[in-house]
Amino acid sequence: MPLAVLVAAIGATFSLGLHEHLSIDSLREHRAFLNGIVADHTVLAALAFIAIYTASTALSLPGGVVLTVAGGFLFGTLFGAIYVLFAATLGATVVFLIARTALGSALRDRAGPFLQRMEAGFKENALSYLLVLRLIPLFPFFVVNLVPAFLGVPLRTYMLGTFVGIIPGTLVFILAGAGLGSVFDQGGEFTVGSVLTPQVVAGLVGLSLLSLMPVVYKRIKARRRQG
Repeated sequence: MPLAVLVAAIGATFSLGLHEHLSIDSLREHRAFLNGIVADHTVLAALAFIAIYTASTALSLPGGVVLTVAGGFLFGTLFGAIYVLFAATLGATVVFLIARTALGSALRDRAGPFLQRMEAGFKENALSYLLVLRLIPLFPFFVVNLVPAFLGVPLRTYMLGTFVGIIPGTLVFILAGAGLGSVFDQGGEFTVGSVLTPQVVAGLVGLSLLSLMPVVYKRIKARRRQG
């Protein structure tokens, strides 16, 4: 039932074209209105933003970057980051729980020993692997939400890995959003490529490699024992 509701909600969202409103152009067009709402109803605006971000993540809509930028644009660096991290983790957890409950056992039965071996290896270093998947911006967010559910990752590990793993990327786009007003004032255009520069991507990849250090250490230690 939760899976059916999720699929129906995704279908309704795309058929009604609601995802098309998640754009930088919408932020530019409704800038005065949105800033006014935040100024006059700060708490309600924050709760509405968290709810929209959580729903967008749970429905796997292609607007996560825009919403993250909007968080910095509307609420500033500190509060924008807090709201985004909380909402993104919550939305990802919803998808994880639905996938694990509705699809996890069926997939294991069909995959057989292959998935069991993969599951055993992933479980041993689940947090490190999750951090790598979250840190490197090459992997779609919704894919990383699903894979751990199929590999039997504990909920607590999943939530911790998600929250910590998305911090660097979130801060990059939050900071970009905090400066978006000046871009609008100058008549400039915002692009993801202008934010994910080679230097930023290299930094994220470097952090992902650091997160693999525990895995490397365990393997080196195991080889020494065998030797």
